[in-house]
Amino acid sequence: MLEDLSIKDFALIDAASVEFDGGFTVLSGETGAGKSLLIGALTFLLGGKAGVEQIRSGAHESVVTGTFYLGKTPAVIRELAPEDEAQNAFEWLSQHGINIEDNRVLLRRVIRENGKSGSWISGTAVTRADMAEFSSFLIDIHGQHEHQSLMKVSEHRKFLDSYAGLTERVADFTELYSELVAKRKLLDELNTDDRDRAQRIDLLNFAVKEITEAKLKPGEDSELDDEETKLSSFEKLYSDIEAINSVLSGGEGGAVVSMLKKLRAFADSASSSDKSLQKLAERLDSAFYEINDIAEEYKSYAQALVFDPERLAQVQERQTLIYNLKKKYASSVSSPISEVISYAEKAQKTLDELDGSSERRENLEKEIAELGKKVYLEAKAISQLRKNAATEMSAGVVSVLSALGMNGTRFSVSVAEKAGSSDAQKCGPHGIDDIEFLISANPGQPLQPLAKIASGGELSRVMLSLKTILCQSDASGESSVGTMIFDEIDTGIGGEVAVSIGSHLKKLAKNRQVLCITHLASIAVYADNQIKIEKTVVDGATQTHVRGISGDERVSEIARMLSGDAASSESLEHARSMLAKFGEAV
Repeated sequence: MLEDLSIKDFALIDAASVEFDGGFTVLSGETGAGKSLLIGALTFLLGGKAGVEQIRSGAHESVVTGTFYLGKTPAVIRELAPEDEAQNAFEWLSQHGINIEDNRVLLRRVIRENGKSGSWISGTAVTRADMAEFSSFLIDIHGQHEHQSLMKVSEHRKFLDSYAGLTERVADFTELYSELVAKRKLLDELNTDDRDRAQRIDLLNFAVKEITEAKLKPGEDSELDDEETKLSSFEKLYSDIEAINSVLSGGEGGAVVSMLKKLRAFADSASSSDKSLQKLAERLDSAFYEINDIAEEYKSYAQALVFDPERLAQVQERQTLIYNLKKKYASSVSSPISEVISYAEKAQKTLDELDGSSERRENLEKEIAELGKKVYLEAKAISQLRKNAATEMSAGVVSVLSALGMNGTRFSVSVAEKAGSSDAQKCGPHGIDDIEFLISANPGQPLQPLAKIASGGELSRVMLSLKTILCQSDASGESSVGTMIFDEIDTGIGGEVAVSIGSHLKKLAKNRQVLCITHLASIAVYADNQIKIEKTVVDGATQTHVRGISGDERVSEIARMLSGDAASSESLEHARSMLAKFGEAV
């Protein structure tokens, strides 16, 4: 259950702090006051997309926090591996190592002006995806236009599977079906034309033979480049080494080594006269020995330096071979030689597969036959469970629709086997069923597709009915959410229908916290609590304020919702009578 919500610098909201009670709560306010901003802030908190446009003008960041009470701790909290799927909020928190107190959790979300956002659950930083996953255990938000999903027949299956408790089983089936599709695709590849396969084998054999005979070594191309540079610039290298040796050791008295030797003698003499010069003399000694050692190594290098035109030709020939191989088998001539070696390895693996394709084809055909049978049997089992659930679901929706003012309405969840002459054609990633909602809103009229004939008001009530029976189907389960939010469920309705919806939401709130944005007084009077959203202008800036109302203030708000006049005695009296009749007397 949502206990409180704090909003800072979100859209038009400067600062707002709202406490929520259990039961049925309505949020009301004049058109344009920003009622949906509260839902927007809550959606943002629960892991919705974040954008800098959500930051209030003049502010540097938006911050939304909320406290949720998770209810009683389950008798058993499973220990889950990171890849396992949690079934409730307690399991999720345990799986992610997050500790809470008093079965309450604090969510916090921030979006900064640089576009970066952050999310925290009880002080532990989490990703936006984690926040969205966790919050799915807390709140179910029925958005203002969510009922439009009923216009998509593909969504109808999801509602039925959810009602029947088949969502996870169907997901497992989809994985099994995907495996079958992958094996069928592989078999098709193996069954390609023999001539094409033979040509491919010839090309691969040639490539493997050519690369293998080259006896390539990893890194060989870089080593050859270094050696070719040395051999092709022999004259310059020899000249440079001669010059170095001349400066270090050649010449009479002018060589660096000779000069350092003389300096050592002077330094030793000077340090015998002044002990403070001893360390400088030692450093000069070190320099002499280091330079002398360098000079000896350069002499040895010069003595071993021999021009080998034959080796240069061999290196350049090898470089040409590698260049041509890269041109054929690597992504570019500048790619490392490892790409050519890798190409040969992959080509050999493909050859092995193609050479043994007959045996593999037979094995694959057996695997496909066994897997296909398993897929079809599972699809049939799921189909039967869907048909059983469809009957119950249809009756449940009709019952709720009747309570919502749609007496005489017939509703049916159609579960029909897909068309096709074979099991493979009938089966799809979600089974063998075509599922669609059918409705007859008027007595005597035949059932027709809901997506084609229902009005906006009817769609809203059908969605509310579905939400209700889905809620009832898992009311005792640990996975059910504690809070349901309806953003303008009253779209396209009024009069007695609105009264029935208000009554229904109040009944729904007996087992769950229900929040509802509405502009209809006939729904608002049923609420246990009422929150008012107002828009004001302060110092030329528009702000939205959120606060709970009761007593005379609530009577005035109901009067405004009734007639647009919150001050007339007639409107106030009407509001009092409605609150006395449908809600708590004021």
